[in-house]
Amino acid sequence: MSAPGRHGVLVGPTASGKSALALELARRDPTWELVSVDSMQLYRGMDIGTAKPTPAEQAEVRHHLIDVLDPWEDATVAWYQRAAREVLADIDRRGRRALLVGGTGLYVQAVVDDLTIPGQYPEVRAALEAEPDAAALHARLRALDPLAAAKIDPANRRRTIRALEVSLGSGRPFSSFGPGVHAHPPTTFVQVGLHVEPEVLARRIEERFRAQLAAGLLDEVRRLHEDPRGLSRTARQALGYKELIDHLEGRCSLEEAVEVAITRTRRFARRQRAWFRRDRRITWLDATNASIEHLCAQLADHLGAAG
Repeated sequence: MSAPGRHGVLVGPTASGKSALALELARRDPTWELVSVDSMQLYRGMDIGTAKPTPAEQAEVRHHLIDVLDPWEDATVAWYQRAAREVLADIDRRGRRALLVGGTGLYVQAVVDDLTIPGQYPEVRAALEAEPDAAALHARLRALDPLAAAKIDPANRRRTIRALEVSLGSGRPFSSFGPGVHAHPPTTFVQVGLHVEPEVLARRIEERFRAQLAAGLLDEVRRLHEDPRGLSRTARQALGYKELIDHLEGRCSLEEAVEVAITRTRRFARRQRAWFRRDRRITWLDATNASIEHLCAQLADHLGAAG
């Protein structure tokens, strides 16, 4: 177990500036190593669209859990939790400090709160995914596990299927697996979040995606799409990649794909903000107009004060 406050977490919605700020902190204080908490930066070859740190940045500051899976492999919360535990143990042994950086909320909480992750039941999941009616799936969950159903939006097909998969596969209600993501107990991690005003963030999201296109994102997606090994279920859901694959498969024009990707990313940012705002343990920094120097000083103060 790490000493209280030894390690930190930097969260916030996509395009809020987390990676740049974390990099600046580690440049100024080399005791920090950065641990990506991004479910898509795990994948080799998915570089531009995931806003992955460049090779030069990774050479300058030690990063972890980037480029550790192939795009045809599935990423799961349980896999990430195990991998992060190993990374943190290694960082501890070397007397360094870890800063977890990212916006994949469930991955963050799996590490910070050491969540009990239910098993996977692929055959059960396959049968559930064959049901096209999300409302029917949610009604089935409501009958099996009313407590879990009450906490899941009926329109959230992915979470409904996961709860059903666990309930049916394990023979236990999904809600019985510990307090889950709605509990925020004391933790040894110091958590800091970046807030950016919604209209500013919306503009940043569009500007970044168009810059990624200019940097060759479509060619990156085409190479992945043409690989005979294919993309895993999780990799294929990456924002930006999913929409550009629709374009490459002839379902929409490039500009239509771009507009849908930007819209979906903005919605995703709102969901991220809502997820992290539930956690009262997070200290928020206003990054709307602040300089990176000012934010870096604030971040170092919060992380260092508890160390």
